[in-house]
Amino acid sequence: MSPRAFLVRGLLAGLLAGVATFLVAYAVGEPQVGAAIALEAISSEDSGADGHSHSHAAEGAEGEEETAEVSRTNQSTWGLLTGTLAIGVALGGILGLVAAGTLGRLGRLTPGQSTALVTLIGFVAVALVPFLKYPATPPAVGSSDTIGVRTAVYFAFQALSVVAAVVTTYAAVRLRGRFGTYLAVVGGVAAYLVVMVVAGELFTTVNEVGDFPADTLWFFRRASLITLATMWGVLGVALTGLVIRLYAAERAVAERKALAASL
Repeated sequence: MSPRAFLVRGLLAGLLAGVATFLVAYAVGEPQVGAAIALEAISSEDSGADGHSHSHAAEGAEGEEETAEVSRTNQSTWGLLTGTLAIGVALGGILGLVAAGTLGRLGRLTPGQSTALVTLIGFVAVALVPFLKYPATPPAVGSSDTIGVRTAVYFAFQALSVVAAVVTTYAAVRLRGRFGTYLAVVGGVAAYLVVMVVAGELFTTVNEVGDFPADTLWFFRRASLITLATMWGVLGVALTGLVIRLYAAERAVAERKALAASL
């Protein structure tokens, strides 16, 4: 089972995950994005009403800029599809290579089991835990002056989560022979949780929600988490299934060769 075989199957699984994520994001996420944008537009109109008579020339320039922007229809359809496909394929390729690299290094797990475990660890470390610390925010939330800082802090926390997951997983595998599978797994999970809880307390808190409606914010974040889970869930199921089929096919070929050699 070569890394190339894992990569190809990872790309295919990522393509399927991208399509599924687009459908879920369009059905569940886009209505919440639309609601947030509508609130932002209302807020902008209210704040701009006081200075409405300042300059007609400035309004004309702003109108030209708005005309040049990509329409919401394109953003919510072709733009969303392009984004989910690109992320799905890229993530699938990376996950396929990681699954290939960890093959045979996670105890006695079969290739399918190993791939499923890698996907689960990846979802928790890359998506779920960073989301719990820094959840997604609607377009109308957050200051443009702090977007650089917020992005840097998020990726720093995400990188720490990935490193902690890799180190604790490696430690659990190493300790498995000495303490047994159960204690090694429990110890690895506990160590990861301790590291991330401490990091969550030490990393800065971002709170720029202001007076944004709580129900709209909740529905938006819930939709974002559902979309994330769809991406990783479909990717994991598809890639694991493809790896299981590949493993079964290669075993069948090897058994036929062994039978032919024994005759």
